[in-house]
Parts: sequence; structure tokens; C-alpha cells
Amino acid sequence: MSYTVNASILLTELPILERPAAANAAGFNAVEFWWPFPIAVPAADEVDAFVSAVQDAGVQLTGLNFFAGDMPAGDRGLVSWTGRQDEFRANVDVVVGIAERLGTRAFNALYGNRIEGVEPRAQDDLAVENLAIAARAVARIGGVVLLEPLSGAPAYPLTTAADALAVIQRLKDEHGIENVKLLADFYHLAVNGDDVPAVIAGHAADFGHIQIADAPGRSEPGTGDLPLAQWIADAQAGGYAGYIGLEYKATQNDPFAWIRA
Repeated sequence: MSYTVNASILLTELPILERPAAANAAGFNAVEFWWPFPIAVPAADEVDAFVSAVQDAGVQLTGLNFFAGDMPAGDRGLVSWTGRQDEFRANVDVVVGIAERLGTRAFNALYGNRIEGVEPRAQDDLAVENLAIAARAVARIGGVVLLEPLSGAPAYPLTTAADALAVIQRLKDEHGIENVKLLADFYHLAVNGDDVPAVIAGHAADFGHIQIADAPGRSEPGTGDLPLAQWIADAQAGGYAGYIGLEYKATQNDPFAWIRA
């Protein structure tokens, strides 16, 4: 099994720049991050420090989110956020620059919440335009943009695999974009009531990435009642060959004890 540690939700007792080395010390050779800076375009020395932390740790950065706004305050992405398209597009350039240095090829673009007073269609049109720009940018380095349904964010419009797949199909139909893929977070899909086995059966070979956490609680596998091992096996049997992202909230001193058990 090829796991990648989401070092934005795990190892949070450590400063961000110490987490890649901690993941390596725990036995992993791959990490992924949400956007690790508070703004879309950080200073060059901040970017250099992040890149060095990953390189010095000897781990692969397998995934990186585009800037998603103020996540602790409830923001969930700029892709569909009217009025912030210049900010998103400037961030794309920074993301690609980091990826070129670290060999990263998967990039999660959180869609963004619905905005009061703005027509949903206008937001969706902007989202497709922004996703097309991001997809073309990462295509130059062989990358894919990931589109993720989320739970726990009432204003976020993509809650099922079908929601995200409809956007992906629109990108294909209107822009000829082929490198935007579904991020199948089994936790989010399950708690939103999606039919996860059906999603796997129909789309596993086309998943851009898988992430896992158990439910209820979004904690380590084995703390809830989701059949994560079976779902992973079914996805792999269906053609998925990528990493499994560990994106859960640790409840134990050793957040990876379940793997060794």
C-alpha cells in the first residue's frame, strides 16, 4: 500500500516545516499538503523554506492544494469566488513553480462556497474558466487538477461524486480539458450519503486521488464503521494505482498505530 501523509491535518503538534521530516521518521516517503501559506502569493524566501523542508526530509510531495482562502474561518476555495479570480490565477503560477522543484503532479482545487447575492450560474461559469486555466498550467508539467466533494461546509455546492463529475464533464465538453480528475475522499462521500461502492465501481480507474478517514469522527481507520480497506481494495481492483492519502484527525499518540497493527 502506498500511503501519503496529509501533513496539514496530521502531525499538527509540529511547525509545518518540521512535518515532512516527522513523516519520514514515522516510516513514510510521501506527504501531501493543503496550501501551507496564509496568502496566495507568499514571499520567495517562504516558498524556498517550504521546498527545502520537503527536500531535506527526503520525502516526495505527492499533492498540494491551491490557495483556498481562510480555511479556519470557513472559506473553501477561490475557484468559483467571483472577484478573486486574479488572486487564484496568481496562485496557480506559484503552485506550478513549487511543483517544478519538487516533482509534484496532483493539485487539489477546492471549488469555493456559494456567495450570497451572486447567481450560482455565474460562480459555476467562473469555476470552469479558472479550472481550465489551472489545468492547462499544470499540464505543462504532466499534472492533474483534483476536484473534491466536501462535507461539513453547507455553502459548498459539490457534495457528491456526481456533482464533481458534472463539472469535470463540462470542462471536457467546453474546453477539451482532460486532466481534471475526481478526488475521492471516502470520508466526505460517505458522510454526505453518497453511494461509495457505486462510485468506486463506476469510476475507480479515473480517480485522480483517494483520501481516507473513518466515520463518524474523521479519525484513524478503525475508529469508525467505514469499510475503508474493502473500498481501497475495490478501487485498486478497478484500476486505481495511485497513493492513498491519510487525511484524518489523530486521536492517539501514535496516529499511525493502526497501520502497524
